[in-house]
Amino acid sequence: MIKEEDWKERLSFAYSTNPDYKPEENEERIVTTPNPSKQYLIVGIERKNRGGKCVTLVKGFVGADSDLVELSKKLKTKCGVGGTTKEGEIIIQGELKNKVADLLKEWGYNIKVSGK
Repeated sequence: MIKEEDWKERLSFAYSTNPDYKPEENEERIVTTPNPSKQYLIVGIERKNRGGKCVTLVKGFVGADSDLVELSKKLKTKCGVGGTTKEGEIIIQGELKNKVADLLKEWGYNIKVSGK
């Protein structure tokens, strides 16, 4: 029985005319996360499509998803608020741009604060 995700993945496969060709299956990509000093993160505020509420966004993280989730968890704990990670971005509830930027600088990240 084919899982639903399997057939969706095969749709993106370009078939070869070579009869000996075998597609690479279950190839695991190992993503390494650079040191914080080599990361350039953008911290900003977003109000659009949030029901009038502000969120603090951290963009530009390069590395493994597990490391992104771990960084998000540390930020949420230090700020005492909720949030999530979505599409490579950290979303922190509330207008905490300066606090988040200060924490990231303290942890060795290169920061650019966008907006006002």
